[in-house]
Amino acid sequence: MKKATVIFIQALGTFSILATALPLLTLEAWYVRVFDYPRMQIFSLALLCLALFWWLGTKNRIRDKFLIGGLAVAIVYQAINIFPYTFLAPSEVKRVDQANAGEDALLSIMVANVLMTNDKFDDLVALAKEKNPDILLLLESDSVWEREVRPVTKDYRYRVEIPLSNTYGMHLYSQLPLRQQRVSYLLDKEIPSVKTFVQLRSGTWVEFHAVHPKPPVPTEDPNSKKRDAEIVMVARDIEDSKYPVVVAGDFNDVAWSQSTELFQEVSRLLDPRIGRGFYNTFNARYPLLRWPLDHIFHSKHFKLVEIERLADIGSDHFPIYIKLSFAPENKYEQEEPEADGDTQQEATETIQEGQAEARKD
Repeated sequence: MKKATVIFIQALGTFSILATALPLLTLEAWYVRVFDYPRMQIFSLALLCLALFWWLGTKNRIRDKFLIGGLAVAIVYQAINIFPYTFLAPSEVKRVDQANAGEDALLSIMVANVLMTNDKFDDLVALAKEKNPDILLLLESDSVWEREVRPVTKDYRYRVEIPLSNTYGMHLYSQLPLRQQRVSYLLDKEIPSVKTFVQLRSGTWVEFHAVHPKPPVPTEDPNSKKRDAEIVMVARDIEDSKYPVVVAGDFNDVAWSQSTELFQEVSRLLDPRIGRGFYNTFNARYPLLRWPLDHIFHSKHFKLVEIERLADIGSDHFPIYIKLSFAPENKYEQEEPEADGDTQQEATETIQEGQAEARKD
């Protein structure tokens, strides 16, 4: 029995080592990129396997030493990746009390991937009424969702409504004025993104982007090329913006992936979760298989008042809510990511590969 247990531990340990190593490859295939997501789970599995093997297994054989060494490397590597999203890491975005922020400087945003087949409309309506965000962004929303959420969206004067039945519908509602609303289909004629400008109560205009690229899974895209290219194209659009910027949506990518890191470096946007927590929004149905897919990034002009993962609305995603304070006079207190020449070249190649993949479809 003990021997069978040790063999099982060895198998799990080997899997955790391979799952750590595969994302280091530059391949965009879905079966490689899928291991970008469960960093915390792989870290926990490797740690458990190391502890159990140290207790039950032998340590003298060469293969035992390789397994122990491989697990140790996997644990350290995964820990380095997830460390920024723990309370032990320094915060990338400074916090400010709402009382000191000034009402005219505030911008609150709620992002909810509603799951198109979900029929718990009242849960979303009640939550949106409770939080009363300045901007409400719904993803996977079709014409049914558009109709059923009117009890709350009727109070939003400004809107961009894109009801689609392909799970990539998008509805943007704003209590603050919008201008230059533009719907783009960057790489796929069925996948919209939105660029607009929202006016704060102080009169300042903020550039706002809403995105929802396809994930690299067999039922959607066999690789991550178009997803990666789409978010980098948005980053390039933002790169030289003269406005404060906010980007929100379901990236179908985790915060610690190479592609999201590339997005941040090119766009120079900050992640308010760094130093505060994971804020895992997916999968709401499986507590042990959760990671952050829904993101809100912003330029250094903003400080954080509040960020919260919200209650279950019957979707496979939890909504996420953020309240920011526009504080341009303090923007130099926050260090923004920056892209060097090699990073810019990588961004160009990522876009070219995504465009080439789109032409094949």
